[in-house]
Amino acid sequence: MQTWSLVSICVLLSVVVRWGVSLNSYSGAGKPPMFGDYEAQRHWQEVTYNLPLQEWYFNTTENDLNYWGLDYPPLTAYHSLICAYVAKWINPEWVELHKSRGYESPRHKLFMRATVLVADLMIFIPAVVLYCLYLTDGSFKKKVSTVFCFLLYPGLILIDYGHFQYNGVSLGFALWGALGLGLGWDALGSVAFCLALNYKQMELYHALPFFCYLLGKSVKLGLMGRGLFLLVRIASAVLVTFALCWLPFLSDPGHAMQVVRRIFPVARGLFEDKVANTWCSLNILIKIRSILSNDSQIYLSLACTLLAVLPSCLRLLTKPTFWQFKLALANSSLAFFLFSYQVHEKSILLVALPVCLLLSDLPLMVIWFLQASTFSMLPLFLKDGLLVPYAVTSLAFLFFSIYLLSPLEHCSEDELRLGAYRKLLFCLPRLDLAQIVRWKFYISITAMAVLSVVTVALAPPPHLPDLFPVLVSSTAFAHFLGSFIYFNIVQFSEPPSRKSQKKNN
Repeated sequence: MQTWSLVSICVLLSVVVRWGVSLNSYSGAGKPPMFGDYEAQRHWQEVTYNLPLQEWYFNTTENDLNYWGLDYPPLTAYHSLICAYVAKWINPEWVELHKSRGYESPRHKLFMRATVLVADLMIFIPAVVLYCLYLTDGSFKKKVSTVFCFLLYPGLILIDYGHFQYNGVSLGFALWGALGLGLGWDALGSVAFCLALNYKQMELYHALPFFCYLLGKSVKLGLMGRGLFLLVRIASAVLVTFALCWLPFLSDPGHAMQVVRRIFPVARGLFEDKVANTWCSLNILIKIRSILSNDSQIYLSLACTLLAVLPSCLRLLTKPTFWQFKLALANSSLAFFLFSYQVHEKSILLVALPVCLLLSDLPLMVIWFLQASTFSMLPLFLKDGLLVPYAVTSLAFLFFSIYLLSPLEHCSEDELRLGAYRKLLFCLPRLDLAQIVRWKFYISITAMAVLSVVTVALAPPPHLPDLFPVLVSSTAFAHFLGSFIYFNIVQFSEPPSRKSQKKNN
């Protein structure tokens, strides 16, 4: 009873923070002609409610795809339709065809914010609570502290409630998938991940670890016995889930292909805004956009992404344990963010979720990464008028995570998994690696804070108008590349022993 009372308080506090952020402005408020992501979500409700399903993904006289055309898989469209029915019942003007474009009112804002919160309460938050209580090691206090810090992650809150999106739905389904695998419910976990993939195609960031873990486990059990039965059961669950999600579109192959074309718009190019990935950072020195054709950019990013993700996935395939699975999720999503095609700055949330799964195992490194991931989206937050929520939620997360999880007090080489680094640096004098990591953490947090203040307080030079966004993205890129190297080395190190875990706890 005490456990659930404390968990309920943590959930309630996280809901208060979410609702507090939602009271601010949102993406595109009062900015015609497109109005931003808030209008995109509202417009999809308008389209799915008023038009037949056959027109949702096609450019027609009633559905102008240049005005926030649907570009997510079917489950997003079905979710929009459910919200549209509720909106129609409250106020038909909110989803009136064509006439509702750019609709803004306090009541509608309240409704849209409530739809995000309801989705979180139904999907994301229960998955976080169950994962932290059942699949993390440590004392009761540590589990509850992990729940609170996980739910307080600023990046997801600011994007879903400030900028306005429903990332909690797809990330929540992915977390349910990881929870299923961790508890040994592989078929149910596969179904949950298929729902995530059918809600947002960017869940492909997590697809390879799910595939490699389940295949490796089946091979380990024996493909002539229990392993084959497990593989058939998982394959059946996946096929049935995809068939049910796509059923209305499968009667016409051309219709299904149009949906695929909409959700994978490769014609938009390799670059989007100032993203903290390899290509945008490298483009500062080498003008890739000018040197390579569009097709060459696609092939280059594909090759680099596969090479970056391959070691982690092969390791998972040969050692299909849940510890390896969590690390492979982090490494795969980081590889996709750093090297894949058409990355948006908000895609860092797809990396943040699997990194959060390591919060009780590697608290200092995870807290450090989550702060950097929030910082990397600073230009977007400033554009949306989210400076105060950004500062408050970032400081709150940093304070509570350090206070509750004590990452700086439990910061030995063993706890940071730095043994492999020690072997790599055998030719150098013996260094206190843990102390070096602590100082790098302090310097990094200070640099992010200073750069945040400078970005807000100073005007850039006239000849360098993008100076501060470039500095932000480059600084964040250095953090992400370092994290990618670190998590890969940890994955190829020996897993934590039960004895050391008990000692840490």
